[in-house]
Amino acid sequence: MFRQELGAVIREQRLDLGLTLREISLRSSVALSYLSDIENGKKEPSSEIITAIVTALEMTLSDLLYVVADRLAIDEQFALIFYGSSHRS
Repeated sequence: MFRQELGAVIREQRLDLGLTLREISLRSSVALSYLSDIENGKKEPSSEIITAIVTALEMTLSDLLYVVADRLAIDEQFALIFYGSSHRS
């Protein structure tokens, strides 16, 4: 679940800035295919890669993690309401 939310927030920030994957790839020195996998929730990047990406996205690491944590909390609340306390992701 963390991978998917992290990737979604990265993609949304990139699109809000009007940047392409290629531009973020060049700015962050992260391979385009790896960056795409991160955005699609297929890869969970290291803290060093995340730092390079957030710098390229003109945001702070704490801002990124705050948004991701907020979304995870909403997802967890939804799961508790919808599935009950016995459901695990």
